[in-house]
Amino acid sequence: MDKERLVLLNAEIEFQTKEIEDIYSKLDERSKERTQLAIESLGYQLHNLYCAFEDLFKIISKFFENHIEDKSRYHSELLKKMAYSIEDVRPAFLSRQSMNLLDNLRAFRHFFRHAYSYTLDERKIWIVYEDAMKLREVYKLDYEAFFRALKKNHDGV
Repeated sequence: MDKERLVLLNAEIEFQTKEIEDIYSKLDERSKERTQLAIESLGYQLHNLYCAFEDLFKIISKFFENHIEDKSRYHSELLKKMAYSIEDVRPAFLSRQSMNLLDNLRAFRHFFRHAYSYTLDERKIWIVYEDAMKLREVYKLDYEAFFRALKKNHDGV
């Protein structure tokens, strides 16, 4: 992998992580209120958070391997792909802890998208919110480890 492509990948990932951080800022803001409207907004932002992470995973997948066999399980397969390294291609992007937290967020996103006539359960929103807050710090460590490993492989160290 040439250095220019690695720089481009880093720029794309940094741009997407800024999008993720913008959503986290909205979550911080929405979490201060306990009204039904605020809870619904919090649910919407949690939905958006997973979508932003998935966009990040698409960037990485497209850069390195860009295919998923079972289209009916696209979202869960894309997430799993980020948790394992592919020998001579790329290191894992996510730790097991991040993958588990993101899988909970993915399940919520699926529920949220299909909950057209349901009232959101505030207790469940707060559980997902807590997982999202745990993820906030963990994914940053994963991101740093990913680029350290890429750089190490690129430099041949």
